[in-house]
Amino acid sequence: MFLATCVASAIGTVAGALTGTSTVTTFVESASGVEAGGRTGLTAVTAGVLFLLCMFVAPAAAIIPAAATSSALIYVGILMLSNLRHIDFTDLSQLLPVSVMLLAMPISGSIGHGIGLALICHAVIKVCTGKAREVSALTYVLSLIFVVKFFAVI
Repeated sequence: MFLATCVASAIGTVAGALTGTSTVTTFVESASGVEAGGRTGLTAVTAGVLFLLCMFVAPAAAIIPAAATSSALIYVGILMLSNLRHIDFTDLSQLLPVSVMLLAMPISGSIGHGIGLALICHAVIKVCTGKAREVSALTYVLSLIFVVKFFAVI
């Protein structure tokens, strides 16, 4: 069942990227559904139906000014920061990529850029500290793609 959830998330991510939706959204929605106890796929179907219903409510919600919703976004950001307690602050190889990510996201205005810079930083630190075998090949491939994206002048 876990594999089916992963495949559904992957398909949603690709379809979202093709339609211009943030690809992080599908991951977050999938993770929050699993964390809430949804493991059968009914959670995803329910969320999908509710999103379809939101299409009709969206025009009414658009009249709410951004200033009224900013406090909710700040609260969500604080909740996301609560996971920092799992970081080993004595291990620089963990702390530095997380710090780069936390700084890069608001500066660049992109979650993807923050994650990309953190991946690059993580891979470089592991190679430079002689722990290159701790990093998966996929991480190196993604890091290389991000290096090309960020630093290659074409």
